[in-house]
Amino acid sequence: MPRHLEKDALTLVVALLAPPVLSVLLVPFRGTFRTVDVALVLVVIVVAVAVYGRRLAGVLAALSAAAWFDFFFTQPYGRFTIAKTSDIATTVLLLAVALVVSQLAARARRLEVVAVTDAEHLSRIHRTAELAQSSRSPAVVVDHVREQLIALLGLRGCRFEYGSLLGHPARLERDGTVVVGRKHWDVDRNGLPAQEIELRTFANGHYYGRFMLRPVAGTIPSPQARLVAVILADQAGRALDTARPTHENA
Repeated sequence: MPRHLEKDALTLVVALLAPPVLSVLLVPFRGTFRTVDVALVLVVIVVAVAVYGRRLAGVLAALSAAAWFDFFFTQPYGRFTIAKTSDIATTVLLLAVALVVSQLAARARRLEVVAVTDAEHLSRIHRTAELAQSSRSPAVVVDHVREQLIALLGLRGCRFEYGSLLGHPARLERDGTVVVGRKHWDVDRNGLPAQEIELRTFANGHYYGRFMLRPVAGTIPSPQARLVAVILADQAGRALDTARPTHENA
């Protein structure tokens, strides 16, 4: 078998087996760790597989991690069912973050893959996901995300614009990079540009609006923080998407 095929086969095996093996090792500490901390550990495993393997390996690792997290760490234990709403949110979050990272790894092999492996960041995403699931008002979720973005990126301010795109401001892309005009802006070297930056909000293929970020010029938010900002904007998009049929039928 060619060497690259051996590597692909190995990463697929690791993608399937590493999450359940790690989960079994963590079961004795189930009463010690919070479920969000276990999810964080499993995300790290998915990141490792996604960086080393191909797209399929990353996807399989994400699915395997979410499935075994459900089986071992959500009640009722030992079954592929979830009783608590908060555990549903954590499981969905684990799968979403893991899939995002695996896709970034597949699309950008020459770039350093950004992984959400910071407990504070993961907790921020988890709280927002819970709010997006429980709140009946998408405006509440949008306002929550706006406040989170200000704190996360060290902004002077932030507002949300519904509807059509206007103008050509700088843009925070899906992979956490910033584009000014048609050129990539080196945030890690130059900091955020001294102009408003748009962060677009999508869900299920629909565009709902954009967060207009007002940065402090020269601020250098980490690649992790920028990726978390994109995920938070997606949570706002999901809240708006859930409310869309209600608005359309009114």
